[in-house]
Amino acid sequence: MSKQTILGRVTQLAKANVHALLDQAEDPRKMLDQLIRDYTDNIAEAEQAVATTIGNLRMLEADHEEDVEAAAEWGGKALAASRKADELRARGATADADRFDGLAKVALGRQLRSEKEASTAEPTIAAQTEVVDTLKSGLAAMRDKLAELTAKRDELVARAETARAQNTMMDAVKHIDVMDPTSDIARFEDKVRREEARAMGRQELAASSLDAQFEALDDLERSAEIEARLAALKGRAA
Repeated sequence: MSKQTILGRVTQLAKANVHALLDQAEDPRKMLDQLIRDYTDNIAEAEQAVATTIGNLRMLEADHEEDVEAAAEWGGKALAASRKADELRARGATADADRFDGLAKVALGRQLRSEKEASTAEPTIAAQTEVVDTLKSGLAAMRDKLAELTAKRDELVARAETARAQNTMMDAVKHIDVMDPTSDIARFEDKVRREEARAMGRQELAASSLDAQFEALDDLERSAEIEARLAALKGRAA
């Protein structure tokens, strides 16, 4: 997969509008499950591709560092050879001095080549670094988006379960009408009321029977009083 393809996919997925996608979905829950799977797969694939890109960048940086170090090393060798040539020439050893000057020139040539290779690699390293930074940011955004999708799915599932529980409860309540005279509750209430009325009737009946007994007792007391007074009258007459 090319860097441009990776960058395009990461950018596209990271900018995806979850809410807009859900509004267009016939079954948001299934769509979220599919999006989560797609994001998880794409993140894993992108991570591998980005890791490869980062690995290539690190190799370029290592090569660049080697070229910089080689340029410095060849420069040191050129300086040492040049000084040795000057020392030999001062002693009159012209042939040896020329040989060391030749070595200095070779070292300088190697130094120039290493510097050129290092210089040529620098723009590529800069461009690759920018791409890697962009890919890292895109991956971070994708991970955030995946977390958003997962949270949205959990929220949607919780809301669906709550709605299902509410509908189940309402279906159950709908079949219980305390005002319906044919319902079990109404029939039981009617039975209780009849029992209460019967108890009240029995209490009233018992009360009326007791009152009648007391009234009969009062009649007996009045009859006895009348008889006693009559006897008293007869006694005074004799």
